[in-house]
Amino acid sequence: MSVRYEEPTTAARAVNAVVRWLAEAGVSLAGTRALQVRGRRTGLPRTVVVNVLSVGGRDYVVSPRGDTQWARNARAAGEVAVGPRWRRRRVRVVEVADAVKADLLRRYLARWYWQVKDFVGGLTPTSTDAEFRAAAATIPVFELAER
Repeated sequence: MSVRYEEPTTAARAVNAVVRWLAEAGVSLAGTRALQVRGRRTGLPRTVVVNVLSVGGRDYVVSPRGDTQWARNARAAGEVAVGPRWRRRRVRVVEVADAVKADLLRRYLARWYWQVKDFVGGLTPTSTDAEFRAAAATIPVFELAER
């Protein structure tokens, strides 16, 4: 995997904190959910807000900013908890192979492009298959699988 990480601005962090608080309280904005993962260095739980993409009965999470801390933590832990505080469910995470990501990324952008357009590696919903394949290595995608 190529390494790319687009760090959020201070304003983005503030907005994400509010959206994360709402997601943890069970309020979903445009499909957001709280994702909790164990930190790979401290072992402490870390919570972020993600968009869960459902395709063919399977759920996926995408890290549009690239190899973020939560993506590295999920990769190391092998499992995450998804949902509001009182109803989190633990699931395994399985990283999706680059060859399979193009269709998932296209679907993800079709739904959330308005939200992630500034940090998704230059992709748009109308990008070519070749552009999606080229960017796939820089955008982690995980399947949420039952434990």
